[in-house]
Amino acid sequence: MEYKTLEDYVGQTPLVRLKRIDGGAGNVLLAKLEGNNPAGSVKDRPALSMIMRAERRGEIRPGDTLIEATSGNTGIALAMAAAMRGYRMILIMPENQSVERRQTMRAFGAELVLTPREGGMEMARDVAERMRDEGKGRILDQFANPDNPLSHVEGTGPEIWEQTAGRITHFVSSMGTTGTIMGVSRYLKSRNPGICVVGCQPEEGAQIPGIRKWPEAYLPKIYEAPRVDRLEYVSQADAEEMTRRLAREEGIFAGISSGGAMHVAQRLGHELKNAVIVSIVCDRGDRYLSTGVFPA
Repeated sequence: MEYKTLEDYVGQTPLVRLKRIDGGAGNVLLAKLEGNNPAGSVKDRPALSMIMRAERRGEIRPGDTLIEATSGNTGIALAMAAAMRGYRMILIMPENQSVERRQTMRAFGAELVLTPREGGMEMARDVAERMRDEGKGRILDQFANPDNPLSHVEGTGPEIWEQTAGRITHFVSSMGTTGTIMGVSRYLKSRNPGICVVGCQPEEGAQIPGIRKWPEAYLPKIYEAPRVDRLEYVSQADAEEMTRRLAREEGIFAGISSGGAMHVAQRLGHELKNAVIVSIVCDRGDRYLSTGVFPA
């Protein structure tokens, strides 16, 4: 008998219907529970994809040092994948990210380099590139690596299509690196060009982990604007309130970016009739406990 390994359990996450949060007239609101991946987020998919495909091309081999700038979930997923595949992992992240994220990365054996919060992810990316230029390791570069969205073209997108029996009409996703929305959009629109792909971005001044509106100079190279039909903006308060509602009304313990995307999905539902709306729940709420979003 051939037994499966941990990497065999990345993907094939549940898609569940919301029962108490109102999705509007005749609409179905569905949540894709990416927190069910082994390291707890949707980023398990691109992390494993970027490492394994680079291995197959002969670009990296076990024992090498990998460097990545991250705000959290990709770093955790890469730390897990590096532990599984035998790499040294150095992660660069802003110092204001939650303590749970830092502890989880270190638990997987990753080394952390913290950058000042004022510099944001832009500074973390600059530091990672400087370390690479100094010969300290190789950057997989989630922001420019086509193996990131490819993991969703081959995994997340087909899963959603099959789990809805092709009935999906709208897809909603928070936008950070944009890998998820790019890959899922590419697949779903290949099956039905009429599916509406909606990107969730933060309102001015909102600081929502996992959702970003990038300055032009730092816009991810994998991002292709025509693949997103509509951009919707969410406030900090609305994202956090929906995150709490998901837990107490639906039993879905999720992160704040997931609450932001679901708020947009619900808002969208009140404009529609008889729609099937799928929203990505990209991680679990346990890595946000120290942020104060959940009542003590």
